[in-house]
Amino acid sequence: MLTSELLKKIRRIDIKTNRLVEEAFSGEYRTGFRGKGMEFDDIREYYPGDDVRNIDWNVTARYNQTYVKQFCEERELNVFLLIDMSRSNSFGRKKDQIAEVAATLAFSACKNNDKVGVIFFTDKVEKFIPSKNGRKHVLSIIENIISFKPESVGTDITKALQYLNRIEKKRSVVFLISDFLDTGYKRDMKITLNRHDLVLIRVVDRAEEMLPSGAIFTFEDMESGKTVVLDNMKQDFKLANHIGLPKNRLINIYTDEDYVKPLKMFFKGRVRR
Repeated sequence: MLTSELLKKIRRIDIKTNRLVEEAFSGEYRTGFRGKGMEFDDIREYYPGDDVRNIDWNVTARYNQTYVKQFCEERELNVFLLIDMSRSNSFGRKKDQIAEVAATLAFSACKNNDKVGVIFFTDKVEKFIPSKNGRKHVLSIIENIISFKPESVGTDITKALQYLNRIEKKRSVVFLISDFLDTGYKRDMKITLNRHDLVLIRVVDRAEEMLPSGAIFTFEDMESGKTVVLDNMKQDFKLANHIGLPKNRLINIYTDEDYVKPLKMFFKGRVRR
């Protein structure tokens, strides 16, 4: 049973992200992700300038007048959120930011009647939520993000991608939300890129990315428990764990910034491309 504190948190995220979708984001989501194709809608008379390839010759012959087929975009998409629940994402505000980003994407999909599924992963697939649409389903996803307690602490992006590719044969829009503190997943990422429309969302705390010079730091890895000593007396040290990720698929979101701006910029860029 959820505590009153968790219920308040879910409600706060619900109100905030739903408002963002209504006021500022749904248009970018809709134009950034096209439907699966075109489906037949209706028949109408031919007008000069219409594409002759759309002429319905059977109807034209029957009525001795030229008619064309009309098509509309088949809008419904299948959306998957692959959410990294490893211990490193508990640092600072990362988990809260991940919850809000995921909720914004899920509510955007819901508003467009798209189905949303979720895969929670650490160094294994922790939980799979099948694709459905509707507000109740989205609220259930938010509840799971906030309250879910993973069994493992590590990160294995490869296993999450392999699981997705195995269970989902239909081309889907896939948002992989992680800090990408992992290696060895590039091959499976390429396979996923060929099968699905993959977007990488990297959520990071600035304290993880840059260490100022002038001190010797001792760290304990949140996932492995190993202790690392870094002599940083001479120059700043920058962590670059996103090197090699495809830039046209990557959104960097910092916990001290508004996450809506980079999301909107990315989706607008997709429309231009």
